[in-house]
Amino acid sequence: MRQTRLTRIVPGVFFLLLAGPLSAAEPSPARDRPVARGTVFEDRDRDGVRDPGERGLSGVRVSNGREVVKTDRRGVWRLPHDDDTIFFVIKPRGWMTPVNEHRLPRFYYIHKPAGSPKQKYPGVEPTGPLPASIDFPLHRQKEPDRFRAVFFADPQPRNQQEIDYIAHDVVEELVGVDASFGVTLGDIMFDNLSLFGSLNSTVALIGIPWYNVIGNHDINYDSPDDKHSDETFERHYGPSYYSFDHGPVHFIVLDDIEWTGRTAAKPGAYAAGLGAEQVEFVKNDLAHVPKNQLIVLMMHIPLNQIRDRHGLYRLIENRPFTMSISGHTHYQEHRFITREGGWQGPEPHHHVVNVTVSGSWWQGAPDERGIPHALMSDGAPNGYSILTFDGTRYSIEFKAAARPAEYQMNLYAPDFVSIEETGKTEVVANVFAGSDRSRVEMRVGDGNWTPMERVRRVDPQYQRLKELEAGPNPPPGRRLPAARATPHIWRAMLPNNLKPGTYAIEVRETDMFGKTNTAQRRIYVTGPAP
Repeated sequence: MRQTRLTRIVPGVFFLLLAGPLSAAEPSPARDRPVARGTVFEDRDRDGVRDPGERGLSGVRVSNGREVVKTDRRGVWRLPHDDDTIFFVIKPRGWMTPVNEHRLPRFYYIHKPAGSPKQKYPGVEPTGPLPASIDFPLHRQKEPDRFRAVFFADPQPRNQQEIDYIAHDVVEELVGVDASFGVTLGDIMFDNLSLFGSLNSTVALIGIPWYNVIGNHDINYDSPDDKHSDETFERHYGPSYYSFDHGPVHFIVLDDIEWTGRTAAKPGAYAAGLGAEQVEFVKNDLAHVPKNQLIVLMMHIPLNQIRDRHGLYRLIENRPFTMSISGHTHYQEHRFITREGGWQGPEPHHHVVNVTVSGSWWQGAPDERGIPHALMSDGAPNGYSILTFDGTRYSIEFKAAARPAEYQMNLYAPDFVSIEETGKTEVVANVFAGSDRSRVEMRVGDGNWTPMERVRRVDPQYQRLKELEAGPNPPPGRRLPAARATPHIWRAMLPNNLKPGTYAIEVRETDMFGKTNTAQRRIYVTGPAP
């Protein structure tokens, strides 16, 4: 038997004195890598310090970004490290880590004895020698099978004014939301990393723990390599990839931004990739996750654009319950990845390209509040998503910023049409969160519901805005990006037997989760031409 003794030197810090062989819960250290030690404990008074009587927690996973181990019966873990390692606890169900004043979870310890290299935006200050014991506090919390989470993509403010846009357009309506936590899916910033703190304090007003994914606009562009491009992100948020449990769901945050490095001879560029070490972490992490647990992957660049995604596919495609979500594109889309895309699972993998908070990068004419309308290139408004999880099931609710929850589509049809033209007149519906698993139908007046045809085309309103921008009197504000043909548009023709009069056109969508969304538009049918 190995003999252990904990000796308290200063409040909250313990030295672990060891003798004998390693526990079965602990990996044998690599010959050339020293070993860090610590304890995961129940922080009953939530002060972040292990007090007498606060027990160690067994079976809790801890990682160094590659290996994953479980604590032994006393809550002790051991992991190898080098001089640039972030250790983190993988939050188990029914427990929570501390959060800081900005509601950011503090689930990690950064070990950088010399600190981050000098860059334009500061990274981590020197952490000095490794503590004798790195202790992770957890406290109990209720986590039912059914819960909700808020998902932002690309808030992407350039400056403080755009942080104010985020506050007034999105944050204020979310204060007090019934959700367990929130996630930003990357591009937290638009290159100006000095604004992390200001945005963090704004999002904190929502009042729930908030996790963050790294995006291509959140990295240190002056870094000479990928390894040191995350230094400022790490100072604020910790590791760029990690995982946690909430309720019955296992969440994995991925860093899919690979930086080529900046030198005097080249400016540097990013690509979508994971790297071998991160894939190894996912493999080791999933080794501790039951096969019947829902796995949710969260990333910035969409999954099907990652260069080394196939290795990741092999780790999850035989699990019956998986989904993934990203941002980056500044349009909204449901993708179902099949064998044509390299997925070999028995069912297509559902990947969500989330609506962005900034819409089209805060571009477009300002509204009555002075906030750009920021219409996305698919014709959908800026906003966010709320995901509801229930065991192994999930559903997604699109929410347009500063709009009623019922606002889920735009309908396009003329105000007036002659009786001769009714059967030749098109009605177009842009169903913002529609997918190829949506059923969209239309009726006119008291007529029957008839199916609409799904087409890929440019949103009519967006096209008109681009024409106005190109005209002699363009609207104020930054110009919108080029129009994009979107896959969530449906069309149908008006019935050709309408009599003169006023009619309500009604469109209803039944989405892939069984929820029905409706919208109406008035049309006036005139008599025959004289």
